[in-house]
Amino acid sequence: MLLAAEVGNTNTSIGVFDAAGELITSFRLSTERDRMPDEWFGLLAALLATEGRTLQEVDGVIISSVVPNVTTWLVDMARKRLGIEPVVVSGDLDVGLDLDVEEPRQLGADRIVDCVAAYHFYGGPAIIVDLGTATTFDVIDRSGRYKGGAIAAGVGTSLKALATNAAQLFNVELRMPDSVIGRNTADQLRAGIVAGHLAMVEGLIERTRAELSEPAKVIITGGLAPLFADRSDSFDVYDPNLTLNGLHLIYERVRDRQAAAATAGLSWEAS
Repeated sequence: MLLAAEVGNTNTSIGVFDAAGELITSFRLSTERDRMPDEWFGLLAALLATEGRTLQEVDGVIISSVVPNVTTWLVDMARKRLGIEPVVVSGDLDVGLDLDVEEPRQLGADRIVDCVAAYHFYGGPAIIVDLGTATTFDVIDRSGRYKGGAIAAGVGTSLKALATNAAQLFNVELRMPDSVIGRNTADQLRAGIVAGHLAMVEGLIERTRAELSEPAKVIITGGLAPLFADRSDSFDVYDPNLTLNGLHLIYERVRDRQAAAATAGLSWEAS
C-alpha cells in the first residue's frame, strides 16, 4: 500500500493507493508546521483505522511538499516509525518531465507533480490551474515539456490580505456571488474577490492560449477549485485528485528504476 502526501501551505492531502494503483481513500488536513513525527504517526494511524486499514500495510511513501519543516517531520516518521525510505519530489528527482525553464530547481514540487499527472492523463499541450493558497498556472507543450507558467495570490489569500489591511472590511464566507453588483459589503467582497479571481483566471488562460498558438486543454485542481469548477467555459477538466495521482505515477517510475538498477547490479540514485 502506498501512502502519498501532498503538503501545501494551508492544507495537506493524504492519499492511500492499493497494489493495483487505485486511490482507495484520501484525507484533507490543515498543514501544521510544528506537528512532530510521532504526532503524524498517531494521526495517520487513526485516520487509516476509520477505513479499516493500518499503517503496517504501508510499504511505500512519497512526499510532495512546499513546507520544509513538514517535509522533515514526514521523512523522519517514515524512516523511524514505518522503516521506509520515502521518495521526496523535487526538481532534482527524475520524474520524466523536461523542465524547459531558466530555474528548474525552483519549481515547486506540487507543480511538478501536477504536470506529470496532467500529461499522463490528458496529454498536451495543457494548462494546469491549481487553486490553493496561491493560484498557479503551469504549461506543458505537445511533447510534455514544461514551458513555464504564472503565480498569483489565491482567492483566500487575497481576501485575508484585504480584510487585514482595510479597517472597515472583514472576512466573509468564500462562495460565488449571485451577482457582481453587490447590494451589501459582504456580497461586494465576494464579487470583487471570488468573481474577480475567476475573471483573472479566465483572462490568463486566454492570454496563455494565445501565446501557445494552438489549442490547449485546461485542467483545474486544488482545494479551492470547487468554487470555480462549474462556473466557466474556460475549463475542460476538473480533477480533484490530480496531485495525488501524479504522486502515484512518480512513485511507480522511481520504483521501476530502482528495480532495473538492482537487476543490472547498479547503484540507484533518485536524480
